[in-house]
Amino acid sequence: MPILVKRLQPGQDLYLELKKLVTDCKINAGVILCLVGSLKTANLRLANQSKPTSIDGPLEIVSGTGTLSTEGLHVHASVSDSTGKTTGGHLVEGCKVYTTCEIVVHDFSNEWKFERVLDVSTGYPELKGIQLHLK
Repeated sequence: MPILVKRLQPGQDLYLELKKLVTDCKINAGVILCLVGSLKTANLRLANQSKPTSIDGPLEIVSGTGTLSTEGLHVHASVSDSTGKTTGGHLVEGCKVYTTCEIVVHDFSNEWKFERVLDVSTGYPELKGIQLHLK
């Protein structure tokens, strides 16, 4: 089970680069082990909100976690400003790297496949993990 490491440069979009990593590495079941760095702008969909909230930085990424697959990403992040005020939510497109962003992903694709299946009770495509049977 490989560990993938990627460093993002200033100006890159964190969400789009995660999607690119998933596509380029054909990740069917990945988990973010580490997500640390800084953003000049964060776009997060906050709890029970339909549209993202934009937060201007500079911001420190103080936490990031999620599941990754070719069928979709589900990533949450928390960012803090220069006063320590911290905001967290669902990561969406538009999170621009300030100085750096370090990403470490554990790829379980040899043993698992993560699918997204619509759950009518939530209205969202939710995680369904399928364990692969290897010979």
